[in-house]
Amino acid sequence: MTTATAELPLPAGNPAPERGHRSWWRQLGVDTAYVFVGFPLSIVAFVLVIAFLAVGVGTLVVWVGLPLLVLTLLIARGFAALERARIPEVLQHPVPTPVYRQADPQASLVRRLVEPLRDPQCWLDVLHALLRMALAIPAFVVVVVWWSVALAGLTAVTWDWSIPYGSDSQNYTLPEALGLDDTATNRVLVHTAIGLLFALMLPGVARVSALLEAQFARALLTLRAGTQAELGRLSEGRDAAVAAEAVALRRLERDIHDGPQQRLVRLSMDLHRAQRLIDTDPDGARSTLAEAATMTRETLEELRALSRGIAPPVLADRGLAAALAAVAARSPVPVELAVGLPAGQRLAPAVENSAYFLVSEALANIAKHSDATVARVTVVREDGRLRVEVEDDGQGGAVLAPGHGLAGLADRLFAVDGVLTVDSPRGGPTRLIGELPCP
Repeated sequence: MTTATAELPLPAGNPAPERGHRSWWRQLGVDTAYVFVGFPLSIVAFVLVIAFLAVGVGTLVVWVGLPLLVLTLLIARGFAALERARIPEVLQHPVPTPVYRQADPQASLVRRLVEPLRDPQCWLDVLHALLRMALAIPAFVVVVVWWSVALAGLTAVTWDWSIPYGSDSQNYTLPEALGLDDTATNRVLVHTAIGLLFALMLPGVARVSALLEAQFARALLTLRAGTQAELGRLSEGRDAAVAAEAVALRRLERDIHDGPQQRLVRLSMDLHRAQRLIDTDPDGARSTLAEAATMTRETLEELRALSRGIAPPVLADRGLAAALAAVAARSPVPVELAVGLPAGQRLAPAVENSAYFLVSEALANIAKHSDATVARVTVVREDGRLRVEVEDDGQGGAVLAPGHGLAGLADRLFAVDGVLTVDSPRGGPTRLIGELPCP
C-alpha cells in the first residue's frame, strides 16, 4: 500500500514528540536527579558568568573586555544548551531551541565579535545563569531534607538502638515532647510515622521543586524560540498559500486558453463569415449565426464552470454544505455525500474555502484519472477540527509529489494549518483525508 502524508513540519530545533505518562517512582527519580544536578550546575554557572562579566565590563574601556564579554555569552549559552537538554525530562514535552544571530561570513572580525552582543537570547542566557541559584538552592535544600527525613524515619528501627539515650541527658526525645514514654518502641513508632508522612509527600515536593526550576528555565531559555518557531510556521504557511494560488492561477490561465479563448476566436471568425455571406448567401449566413449562437452558449457554460472553480457564489451565500451538494451534483461520477454539520452553521471563510477546493479538486481528479464508479464524501467536525474525507473505488496509485495537483491541495491546506493525507494503494481504493483547524 502506498501512503503519503503532508504534515506541518516541526520548527527547527524541536525535539521528538511528547513523552508518555511515567510511573510515580520513575518521575520521582527524574525530578530528584534534576534538582540535585541543577544545584552544582547553578553554582558553577553563576561563578563563571559573574566573574567573566565583571572583568569584561571593567576592561571594556581598553577593548580587552569585548572578547571577554563575548566569551561570557558563549559560556552562558553552553549552560543554557545543557539546561534545554535537561528540562524536557521534567516537563514531559519537547522545548524549542532558539535561533541565535549569526554574523555574515564576510563580515569583519569586530563585527563577528559584536554580533552575539546584539542577540537578546544571549543576554537571556546570562540572566538565567545569574538568577538560577535563587531557585536551585531552596529546591535542593527542600528535596534533600524530605529525602533525609523520609529515609531516616523509615529506617529508624535499624539505627535507634545505636543512639545512647541516658536518663541524665538534658535533651528531650520526640516521644517525650509528645507526652509519651521514652521507650525504644515509642521512638521507633514516632520516627517511622514521621518518615512515612515525608515519604508520602516526597513525590509531590520533588515534583513541585523540579517544575519551579524547569519552568523558570523554560521562560528565559525558550520563550523567544517559541516566537521564532511560530513566525517560521506562519511564514511557511504564507509561502504555501502563495504557491497554491500560483498553481491555481496557472491552471486557470491554461483552461481559459485551451477552452473559452479558442471558442471566442472561433466565434469571431463565424460572425465575420456571416457578415460576408448575409447579402450573397442568406441561408449560409443564418446557418453560421446558429452555429455562433450555439458556440456562445457553450462558451458561457464553460466560463461558469471555471468561475465555480474560483469561488462559487453558493459557498459565500449558503455555506459549505450547500456548495458541496452542488459540486456532488455536477460530478460525472456518482457521489455519496454526508455532511455532519448543523443546518445553517457557518465556518471561518478560509476553512470553508479550503474544504470546498479539496472536495472539488478531488472529485475532478476522480472523474479524470481514477475510472471509479462511485465516490464518497464525508465531512465531520470533531475535537476542534474539520475532517474532510473523499474516497473512491478507482484504480488508485495517487501520490503526493511536487508539481502534481495533490501537492497543490496539500499547500492550500497547509496555508491554514491543515494536513492532507493520501492513502492510495495500486488497484485502489483511494482515500484523501484533510484535517483543518476549526475552533
